[in-house]
Amino acid sequence: MIKKKRVYKIYLFRHGETYYNEKGIFTGWKDSKLSPGGIRQAKIIAKKLKNKKIDVAFYTRLSRSKDTLKEILKYHPECKLKIKDDRMIERSYGKLEGMGHKAFIEKYGEDKYNLFHRSYKISPTKGESIKTVEKRVKSFIKYLIKFIRKNKVNVAISAHGNSMRPFRKYFEKLSIKEMIKLENPWDDYFEYKVRA
Repeated sequence: MIKKKRVYKIYLFRHGETYYNEKGIFTGWKDSKLSPGGIRQAKIIAKKLKNKKIDVAFYTRLSRSKDTLKEILKYHPECKLKIKDDRMIERSYGKLEGMGHKAFIEKYGEDKYNLFHRSYKISPTKGESIKTVEKRVKSFIKYLIKFIRKNKVNVAISAHGNSMRPFRKYFEKLSIKEMIKLENPWDDYFEYKVRA
């Protein structure tokens, strides 16, 4: 008799909005806290995920990832394991971190802003390209799928705007062009299946 494979779920979401996000500042690896609006958004995701089963949760070292996850896990006493993994941390903007988008555009122009902000291969000084982010996120995805199949668990992932792009590209089978155009919501989640 053929054993039927079980389906396990990945619940992927972006952290709530931060003070830097609100002000249009390149954040990257800077640890900007959730704004009151960001906390409200995290609570919205939490309510949407309330009736799902979460066994394991992943987050990054940045407080916005941890604090968003904290809201979600209020409804999930069954989640006994939280794992920090910085392979899905936000993209590093290098020397641009802490600089306002408007100030950058005034100084260097809109073309250069679009190039640094959304180009696949080009990275700001001492920062990462989206291609670099994709490489580390792919390594996390490979590990994650093995982890889910071995442990037979549903997982929640408290990620970042730019680390979600390659994640969605992989699971939604998108092109690079489609991935670059993605806008990830502050108050919703994406659900993916892994068979084991």
